[in-house]
Amino acid sequence: MSVVPPPTPPTVDISKTRWGGLGERLFVWTSLGAVLIPLAILAVLITDVAVDAIGRLDMGFLTNYPSRRAGQAGILPALVGSLYLIGLTALITLPLGIGAAIYLEEYDQKSRFATFIEINIANLAGVPSIIYGLLGLGIFVNALGLGRSLIAGALTLALLVMPIVIMATREALRAVPGDLREAAIGLGATKWQVIRQVVLPQAAPGILTGTILAVSRAIGETAPLIVVGAWTYITFLPDGLDAEFTALPIQIYNWVSRPQAAFAQNAAAGIVVLLTVMLAINLVAVVLRNRAQKRIGS
Repeated sequence: MSVVPPPTPPTVDISKTRWGGLGERLFVWTSLGAVLIPLAILAVLITDVAVDAIGRLDMGFLTNYPSRRAGQAGILPALVGSLYLIGLTALITLPLGIGAAIYLEEYDQKSRFATFIEINIANLAGVPSIIYGLLGLGIFVNALGLGRSLIAGALTLALLVMPIVIMATREALRAVPGDLREAAIGLGATKWQVIRQVVLPQAAPGILTGTILAVSRAIGETAPLIVVGAWTYITFLPDGLDAEFTALPIQIYNWVSRPQAAFAQNAAAGIVVLLTVMLAINLVAVVLRNRAQKRIGS
């Protein structure tokens, strides 16, 4: 005797109903507006800055030292100082941040100590940057005696962006399927071999994304560097980790605070240079991330 299956209940296509179709269209247009409106505002701001800066963007602006005469002022010490700061910040932040994330995610997931550290990292990610400047002033400049040096500024920025790197790295590690770990362990690999040869290559694109966000935040910070003691006017390049320094945001802030219109034009040109450096760093990180994704796919 054959068994007759129960009848399938009728389905209603909500998108074809009056309110369903209208609601979907409203959602699509609202989402499109949420994308286009910020992009339009950003385009207007960048265009306005670029128009003001076009008269000062030349090789002399990039290679000259600051001057009290706006037409002769350049941005070389600030540009070199920013590149040194970002390089040192990355060298300090990435090993410590990625190492902390690996420990918390792979070795010590369920202990009370790991939970305590995780809560504090999440809280530190929302602390205002000026607080990190005060922390750097108290620890690195005064307590450790580093003074108003390049390494003190880099350490302060490293503290600022390290929670971002740790949280992004942990999310990338969590995204790696557990089956890959179990398969590698089943083949006789040790815990460290699994992390180094399986987990980290798979998580590399996500880790690089977190690095992009961290570097993008660090390169534009002004308040911590002012508190730490970055100079607003120097006519030399840093020649060591203990050298005095300035940075692009500090130089731009100095020019904006002056009443002369010519210095405002210099500030606009400095903003364009800062955006260009930021986009170049992000482009390098995106290229590395895409290569990592292709290696995973192949």
